[in-house]
Amino acid sequence: MAAPARIRRRSSASPVFVGLLFASPWIIGFLIFQLYPILASAYYSFTDFNLFQSPTWVGLENYRALFQDDRFFKGLFNTLYMTVIGVPLGLVLALLTALALNTPSRLQPLYRSIVYLPTIVPIVAATYLWRWILNAQYGYMNLWLGRLGLPQPLWQEDALWTKPALILIGLWMIGGTTIIYLAALQEVPRSYYEAAEIDGAGWWSKFWNITLPAISPVTLFQLVIGIIASLQYFTQAYLFAQTRLNTASGGPGDSLLMYGLYLFQNAFVFLKMGYASAMAWILFLISLAITLVVLRLSKYWVYYEGE
Repeated sequence: MAAPARIRRRSSASPVFVGLLFASPWIIGFLIFQLYPILASAYYSFTDFNLFQSPTWVGLENYRALFQDDRFFKGLFNTLYMTVIGVPLGLVLALLTALALNTPSRLQPLYRSIVYLPTIVPIVAATYLWRWILNAQYGYMNLWLGRLGLPQPLWQEDALWTKPALILIGLWMIGGTTIIYLAALQEVPRSYYEAAEIDGAGWWSKFWNITLPAISPVTLFQLVIGIIASLQYFTQAYLFAQTRLNTASGGPGDSLLMYGLYLFQNAFVFLKMGYASAMAWILFLISLAITLVVLRLSKYWVYYEGE
């Protein structure tokens, strides 16, 4: 009777072993390529490290230096500008576009494809495309604005217009957000609208009292994801500010010096790895704090079915 018991114990443990075996590629990859770099960056943030010499422990010196660095605050301001202005504008435009695409039409599939198409364009190609469109001398944007008798900004040379130019690029690529909103709109029960129509509710009343509350969980999700992505803004700013003489420029007046771009400069241009690691951890804490605040405030405007 002992042998069958051992067999049962061995067979009960084997699924766990088999499961870990199948998961081992991901586990090993996570330990090597994610957990180790995270722990290493935490250690390097307290050191003076330039890749060519062994790290030297400096304690909180990197963090103290950051809060005395004007360019650190400039990068933080530029990034918060993109977050506070760009994220809400993107959500509002995506929702309006989704409402339009939710309207029955024979050409509805074509319209949806056109809206989603920019999101499949590689971000590097899209940014260089917009650099050409927004060129002050021969770009199509200023050509059209001139024909309409409107001002023609220096999108890439004027510090006042560089960040709006990046926001414009972001608004062009709202297809993914729009599709998620469109799916949420189609899940709102039609019976809610029918009941509101019986009570004499108009379009705005139905939108404000039914549509927005019903899709508020999706809005919360998109808001959190948008904030986190915006706080890590890098590629578009790096490429839009790029010059022949300086491939890591911060743009005119450092108006395009995003937090992520300044972190990149410290790590791979100035080779101040310890300083850059400290910046990375501050960015993590900022992202965590903002996310927690948004989630805490969501109880006042997010409605879940059954509540």
